[in-house]
Amino acid sequence: MENYQKARIVEKPPPLPFANLPPDILEMKVKDGSKIRNLMGFAMGRMESEAVRQVLFSGAGRAISKTITCVEIMKRRLGGLHQVTKVFFTQTEEIWEPLVPEAGLDPLTVRRNTPAICVLLSKDPLDPREPGYQAPGASDALWLETARLASPGHAKRKQGGGRGAGRAGKQPRSLGREESCQKPG
Repeated sequence: MENYQKARIVEKPPPLPFANLPPDILEMKVKDGSKIRNLMGFAMGRMESEAVRQVLFSGAGRAISKTITCVEIMKRRLGGLHQVTKVFFTQTEEIWEPLVPEAGLDPLTVRRNTPAICVLLSKDPLDPREPGYQAPGASDALWLETARLASPGHAKRKQGGGRGAGRAGKQPRSLGREESCQKPG
């Protein structure tokens, strides 16, 4: 690649994975360098008003985790939101031109498929048969079940074996090695 230089990058926009979206939808494009505080401040302000009923978060590559974080924060703060998640790939082409055109080298095209995610959050009910649908409170049910199973009544712990009380007949651990090895005299 030392004989080539990157000429341009062409990102092919994928088709939007959701059909029939209203024109007043709030679309949040999360980038790798986006600040969650700024994204959430804007999105929460708009969603708390009655005018906006849906928000679409989208991110690709390293921004996927940040996109999911924004969605989870909004679901936790607002509550009662229906969710549909779509995962897909975006295609990026890098065009490389030869440094010396007279050398007989052809231009190169490198195609990359980058994972991407789109999450639609809605105050209004969505189609539960849609792949990727999550009802409001579905994640809360998981956490409640986990907390119920972790309650003291369900925990089956082996008693003893730790360094707590119950070391009957043994010397306290505070004695140093020299003190415990001395003969009584």
